[in-house]
Amino acid sequence: MTHSESEENYLKAVFMLSTADGQPVSTGAIAQYLSVQAASVTEKLNRMATKGLIDYRKSRGAVLTETGRSTALQIIRKHRLWELFLTEKLGFKWDEVHDLAEQLEHIASEELISRLDQSLGFPTADPHGDPIPDARGHMPATGGNMLSHAEVNNTYEIISVRDSSAVFLRYLDKLNIALGQQLYVQQIEDFDGSVEFKTADGRTLVLSREAASNLMVKKAN
Repeated sequence: MTHSESEENYLKAVFMLSTADGQPVSTGAIAQYLSVQAASVTEKLNRMATKGLIDYRKSRGAVLTETGRSTALQIIRKHRLWELFLTEKLGFKWDEVHDLAEQLEHIASEELISRLDQSLGFPTADPHGDPIPDARGHMPATGGNMLSHAEVNNTYEIISVRDSSAVFLRYLDKLNIALGQQLYVQQIEDFDGSVEFKTADGRTLVLSREAASNLMVKKAN
């Protein structure tokens, strides 16, 4: 079954806003995520519920059905493959690819996506470190914790960014912070939660709690 671009955007929004335990996503959260009016969200969700894509009740929120979840994973798969293609093959920077991938993710050809996946070597992560679902819709496990929750006097490796907005990625570029980089956490301020760390090249940097919470890390080997 083919779906409209709007329906695909809604399915992806519900998936991205869903918690690990599958709690319903509120109309307001979806409206904010998609930058649309709440009233139009309610109308759209009701229509999608009749198609079996979501389970929706206004008082409770929206949950993806199995069909809706499967479709959402394929949209995310295409989006992240295109982001990687744009950076690796066409030379775009990691802060330039999101909006382009938003357009390309709606291309329906399964053969094109299969060849795209193959040409990239069947990758498991996009340029921002987010996992890429495989053709069957299996999402690779990533693990890790937010840098803001790190333990002092430990070395961590940056594995992904939670905020892939251009403004945040440019901020990281300005600080010369990138995926795969190792950080030694020296101090976390009790007052404001800011994180002080030393980079592998000897620089000492301080990130706000908000910025640190958008960096996912794992303990370095």
